Amino acid sequence: MNLRRDVFQALADPTRRAILLLVASQSLTAGAIAANFDTARPTVSKHLQILTECELLQQKQSGREVHYHINAKKMKEVADFIEPFRQMWDDRFNKLEAIMKNYKPAK
Repeated sequence: MNLRRDVFQALADPTRRAILLLVASQSLTAGAIAANFDTARPTVSKHLQILTECELLQQKQSGREVHYHINAKKMKEVADFIEPFRQMWDDRFNKLEAIMKNYKPAK
């Protein structure tokens, strides 16, 4: 049985979010990524595997090293899914702000 990992479960983990932030600006090897964490390298490798299975990261072989980089297309899909929720909350906060501007505290 071939089960695909859920993108949002992958994003729920703080270490995986930190990895995505690290590779957002440049591709890095597993060793370079692991050097940023106080955990065993196999643990970081497992996180990289999950992010790759979710297609949030892509791998590129460069000689003997594998470099990881963001899959911008997949990240855009996630952002597009979340956007309506962000807009809804922005609208709610804007309404609350308007109410608070007109609020006069009792003396």
